[in-house]
Parts: sequence; structure tokens; C-alpha cells
Amino acid sequence: MKLATLKDGSRDGQLVVVARDLASAHYATGIASRMQQVLDDWGFMSPQLQDLYDALNAGRARHAFPFDPAQCMAPLPRAYQWADGSAYLNHVELVRKARNAEVPASFYTDPLMYQGGSDDFIGPCDPVVVASEAFGIDFEAEITVVTGDVRMGATAAQALDGIRLVMLANDVSLRNLIPAELAKGFGFFQSKPATAFSPVAVTPGELGEAWQGGRVHLPLQSTWNGRKVGMCDAGEEMTFHFGELIAHIAKTRNVRAGSIVGSGTVSNKGVEKKGRMEWPKGYSCIAEKRCIETIQDGQPSTEFMKYGDTIRIEMKDADGQSVFGAIDQEVVAAS
Repeated sequence: MKLATLKDGSRDGQLVVVARDLASAHYATGIASRMQQVLDDWGFMSPQLQDLYDALNAGRARHAFPFDPAQCMAPLPRAYQWADGSAYLNHVELVRKARNAEVPASFYTDPLMYQGGSDDFIGPCDPVVVASEAFGIDFEAEITVVTGDVRMGATAAQALDGIRLVMLANDVSLRNLIPAELAKGFGFFQSKPATAFSPVAVTPGELGEAWQGGRVHLPLQSTWNGRKVGMCDAGEEMTFHFGELIAHIAKTRNVRAGSIVGSGTVSNKGVEKKGRMEWPKGYSCIAEKRCIETIQDGQPSTEFMKYGDTIRIEMKDADGQSVFGAIDQEVVAAS
């Protein structure tokens, strides 16, 4: 099934069930009013929401209305935890190669993760508000999952069973703030402002054969200022699947219902053509493009985002239908 949260003036919005084709929706008020309620009592509430979803798709839902992504908050407008990984090690390899550094062997066996702010997410069509262009504004197209309760010490297989929903994310990064923060040895903070998520969150079962081994085997499209810059395969080259990422968190703590776990920038390997490395599937963040340019030409030439720039992040199924709806944002100055 597909779920979303509509703006109603409150912090947590109003839960709705969305049709498979994203054309219509229905309030879930008789079952639950907020997404976190469902995550807290998934076993009881999800079958009821599934019945409503089936009725909506069959045209039997009495109070259906047109679905408007512009009216959406993040599906889970605030969360108990937002932990983002770097599961596509090609991205790490490119960053390291661009500065002539080796990737430590441990990176291939132990996932990289950081904890982001989870008190203030933004909707899929809300602007990206930044105080200065000099911060180095970048988009990052990612896959994320929302968990139920996962106990401390859970295996990767057990952690997979704890996944309730799948979403897309734009994990906005302020690249020029990152070096000074990392130099302090405590990781990202100011360089990671509010994250945006897709209009719709879907259950793994809704993805059908595209959901295999804790990975989403579909291309992730990134369109910057109207030009498609990324068509990256989110499945095959994901080094650590979502079960492994969740199990990494659960090594020393319980993971509670309503935790969001991110894949990191979706990234694909390059291919050699006539003695030169090329990346035909493009990129899911500008930093990666700049690394590619450094590897190819000795220095980056693509600038980071400016005020007025737009970014659209979307995933379509084998039939060309949007799965999660699109993140479609404009970068604006803080007022």
C-alpha cells in the first residue's frame, strides 16, 4: 500500500492512503490520524489500511479525492531517529580517488553511518532554504526505509523483517561546511540541514519484484534545473542492504518504530571507453560529479546549486509509472 501525510496546520499532519497510480487519496481518520500511530501498532492498523487501499484502487472508496503532492508533508513529518548510511561504496571510492586517497579495508565490511536531525523534515515540494550560496548547496538522491521495532543484537535478516515502509529522500548537504566539521572529529551537523522525503511511502510488498534482498532494483532519476543528470540503478551496486544497515544500528541499541534509515547517495561505477573512464548513468549528487571531473580533468568544473535552482528526484517502475511521487524543490534564500 501507499501512505502519505497531508498538511493540516499541525506538526504531524493528516494520514491518507494513496492510490497505486497516485491519482487519488482517502483520509485514514477512522483507522489512524498520524503515521506514527500506524508504526506503533502496525500489526493491528496496517491490515485495515490495506483494506482501504484495496477499496481505493477498485474505485469503491466513498470519499476519495484528488491527490496533490504539493500538499504533502514528509510521510513521517518528524521521527524518533534519522540515521543515514553510505551504502553505495562507489561513491566513497570516487571521493577518495579524487583526492588520491585509499578506501580503508574496513569500509567494505562495516557500514558508514551518521545520525541526522529528525525533528524538522520538509515536504517533497517545500523549498530548500539556505542562508548562503557560499555554503556549497548540494542535493543527494537516496532511498530510505522506515522501521518498526528492531531489537538490539538483531541479525541483518531479522532487521529486514522490521522494515515497514520505503521512501525517497533528498538529503541536502552544505558541502563547503563539511571539511571544517569533519576536522573536529565529531561528524556532520550544520552541514546537514533538513531532509526532504518523497510524497508517498510504500510498503516493500508494493514494490513487487523490484524489492529483493533488502534493495530497490529500480533506477533513481535526478533532474537538476530541468536536465536529467542521474539515472542511477539503486539495486545491484548497493554494497550494504537495508537489513545490514539496520543491524549495524542495532548492534548496541534497540531501533524503535518510526526510525528512518537512509542508503546514502545512490551511485554506480564508471566504464572505460577508449582509455577514459565515463559514468553513463550520471550522478545523484553534485559532489560526485565534481569528483568525476577531478578524476577525468584534474579539477572540478560544475558549481554547486544557486538560489532559483530546482531539483526533482523520482523513481519509476518497469511500466514507467511513478512509484513514490516526485521530490520537486527549489533552492531559496533564508528570509
